[in-house]
Amino acid sequence: MEKVTVFAPATCANVAVGFDILGFALNAIGDSISIERIDEPKVVITEITGTNENLPLDPVLNVSGAVLLKLIADHQLNFGFELSIHKGIPLGSGMGGSAASSVGALVGANALLDSPLSKNELLSYALLGEKVASGSAHGDNVTPCLFGGLTLTRSLDPVDVINIPVPEGVFAVILHPHYRLDTRLSRSVLKKDLPLADFVAQSANLAGFMAGCYSQDISLIKRSLKDVLIEPRRASLLPGFFPVKRAALDNGAIGCSISGSGPSIFAWVEGQEHADKVRREMVTALESEGLQCDSWVSEINRQGAFIL
Repeated sequence: MEKVTVFAPATCANVAVGFDILGFALNAIGDSISIERIDEPKVVITEITGTNENLPLDPVLNVSGAVLLKLIADHQLNFGFELSIHKGIPLGSGMGGSAASSVGALVGANALLDSPLSKNELLSYALLGEKVASGSAHGDNVTPCLFGGLTLTRSLDPVDVINIPVPEGVFAVILHPHYRLDTRLSRSVLKKDLPLADFVAQSANLAGFMAGCYSQDISLIKRSLKDVLIEPRRASLLPGFFPVKRAALDNGAIGCSISGSGPSIFAWVEGQEHADKVRREMVTALESEGLQCDSWVSEINRQGAFIL
């Protein structure tokens, strides 16, 4: 193939109980990247459309370009890539916008290689994109975007990624309030030293959540999907968060928390009809605080970024 177009899904990182190690991919929203093989070993970004048209076209400064330049250099390719990027994920939304840019470019470029790389090999390049975007190489967005489903990134060196089963019939509700929260600011409010009691409680919730996913026990997931470490320290940065979370839980959501570093908010809900109702109530709660948002109900994307 000489040219492909890739859909790279939005993702929700942390999933309340798994800071920097858990994330899941969405079907309802993502980026679209068209990539073409060119004769010179360089990267050309011809246009960026969609939600973030002011992103840099310079490949050194753009996460899509940066990861492909590294790929070209490492493998001494005698050809390069021309990209056209359509951003469906708002910048600074907490839905893995930078991860989708880097993963989408890599999956597209990989399809054009004479000897394609494994997903584990591609992950190392996607992590570089996260470092360019936020200053740290964390895998909770790039891993589900690349591998699909709900993923546990147990280790990055060496790479050890585990797909966690999501019970059938679980839908995600996503709200993106119309304001931006920079990832660096969101990470800056977190303390390096945390109370031992909170750590123990979070460990129990993480274990319970994982056990619930493997046993398809929705009741156990519901009891466990509670963040006692990160959410309390970030919630003050998100206007309207507490009314939205209360609306979700009062209407029967399995759980509700901050998506990634925020400001987006996610909930897990059983059944699409029930999820539609929870979405409406969450939107109403946010609007009652004088804030507007975009919202989606989505199945879990179980395949990750894929060629259209």
